[in-house]
Amino acid sequence: LALDQLKKMKKNEGVELAKDLKKRISIIETHLDEIQLDYKKAIGEHFAKLKDRIKNMVENITDFSDRLELELAVIADKSEITEECVRLHSHLKFFTDSIDNDNEPGRKLNFICQEMNRETNTIASKSISTPVTHNSVLIKEEIEKLREQIQNIE
Repeated sequence: LALDQLKKMKKNEGVELAKDLKKRISIIETHLDEIQLDYKKAIGEHFAKLKDRIKNMVENITDFSDRLELELAVIADKSEITEECVRLHSHLKFFTDSIDNDNEPGRKLNFICQEMNRETNTIASKSISTPVTHNSVLIKEEIEKLREQIQNIE
């Protein structure tokens, strides 16, 4: 009887834990969507500012236009975060699928959290915008909360 009650309690705890983990994944997805929107806006503004600065420093910008376009392309490539966002979305889906379909997801979920953290760090390091950096920090906070909750999985 006591063993049955313990099993029931653990099962209920597991259901609540799964709800909390999924809620946190949803929060991360919201921040990631905001990052993608902010990034598209920020990249255009960033390059417009760079061009203006260069125009102010160089009298005849047409003498350097080819080189300028090349340098701006290099900067754009270094600040591109699309791949990281796609991978992070993939990790989020894998995390949720693992909660739903894996009998013993603890170690796997911890590994997925490490991968999510890695992608988030890369996004933050490439950031050219305060909102992107801010949302990256918020994602990292949620990943840390996920990790804490995962420690409760048996």
